[in-house]
Amino acid sequence: MGWIEAVVLGVVQGLTEFLPISSSAHLRLVGELFGWDDPGAAFTAIIQIGTEAAVLLYFRKDIWRIVVAWLASLTGRRKGDPDARMGWLIIVGSIPIVVLGLLFQDDIETTLRDLRIVAICLVGFSLILFWADRGGAKKRELRDLTVGHGIGFGFAQAMALIPGVSRSGGTITAGLFLGYSRAAAARYSFLLAIPAVLGSGFFQAYEALTGDVAGQGVAWGPTILATVIGFGVGLTVIAWLLRYLDRGSFLPFVVYRVVLGLLVLALVGAGVLSPT
Repeated sequence: MGWIEAVVLGVVQGLTEFLPISSSAHLRLVGELFGWDDPGAAFTAIIQIGTEAAVLLYFRKDIWRIVVAWLASLTGRRKGDPDARMGWLIIVGSIPIVVLGLLFQDDIETTLRDLRIVAICLVGFSLILFWADRGGAKKRELRDLTVGHGIGFGFAQAMALIPGVSRSGGTITAGLFLGYSRAAAARYSFLLAIPAVLGSGFFQAYEALTGDVAGQGVAWGPTILATVIGFGVGLTVIAWLLRYLDRGSFLPFVVYRVVLGLLVLALVGAGVLSPT
């Protein structure tokens, strides 16, 4: 991987990580369109550390409050505290993606990166997001979050192990179906992603350092550059998206996903893009 490629992919990662359009799908597609090698699942997971660092910075006050309250709850204090409860709900909601990610790691790094699968997921899950956005009650806020709902969010997040689904798109869709407001679903989506994304990124970094990576290897200099760029761009996108969701719908993202997915299928069918 070259430095220009790293800059482009870093910008793409930052722009797409928090929007419900699948950053992993875009990283896969951009590389293919420019004639670059597939950057690989390891590269994708590692540069997500940068965008997740943007979440840590943007929500630093909320995260600090949650961590302090959760630690206090371990000693029997602040058991009924909403922030302590949120800490436990983030842990519970992270279990599905950890278990499924470990069980299907090889498929995630190889088979599921087929562009035909990516395109079908882009189209299929955009229609589900549209259904949820139109039909969801949008009355619940994060204070209404239950353990059952947290697990539901968690399984939706785990679907994003398949490129084309979108981590934020999957969890926000689940939240809308469960009756949460757009902003509440997005906020919990960002918080829920912290353990999963950081865990996956550092795990893939460890495997890359030990040489135990399926598919494309990791070029550390460009990968670090892409991670830093993703952080800067991602921080801007978080602020914009949360403001947008106070008044806007997900329809523009749905249309974009459908058009992109159908275009990819057409290009693969025409032999312009190689699916694997």
